[in-house]
Formats: sequence, C-alpha cells, structure tokens
Amino acid sequence: MGSLSIWHWLIVLAIVVMIFGTKKLKNIGTDLGAAVKGFKDGMREGDSDTPPSAPDRQIPAQNVAAKDAIDVEAKEKH
Repeated sequence: MGSLSIWHWLIVLAIVVMIFGTKKLKNIGTDLGAAVKGFKDGMREGDSDTPPSAPDRQIPAQNVAAKDAIDVEAKEKH
C-alpha cells in the first residue's frame, strides 16, 4: 500500500463526476473561486484602511482618562 498512482486518481475522479455531475462540480468551483477572490480583496482593503501615520493620531492621556471615567452616581440610580 504505497502512494496512489495516476490510475487510482482517475478512478476516484470518475466516481466523483458520476456522483455529483459536471454542472454541480463547475458551480462548486466557481463559488470557491469567488470566495477566495473576495477573501483576497478583503485582505487588501484591510491593509489600505490602516493609516500610515498612526502614532500622530494618538489621543492625549488626559482625554483618555476622562473618557474612561465612570459616573458612580448615575450607575447607582439605575
């Protein structure tokens, strides 16, 4: 029992074609190709959304502390 020869793969391919049919296999291939293309486009968009000068846009520490503060009185009323 070594690796499968070309004849084994041809038999497996013939069985798959008989079970699913060529039209369904073509649709599966088209859908898979569209999914891969969409994934690649999404990865490219994610890279371009990141601004190159991110450190210049940092929020000052005093604004972050004020923004993250919780109003205890308002929380107790609810």
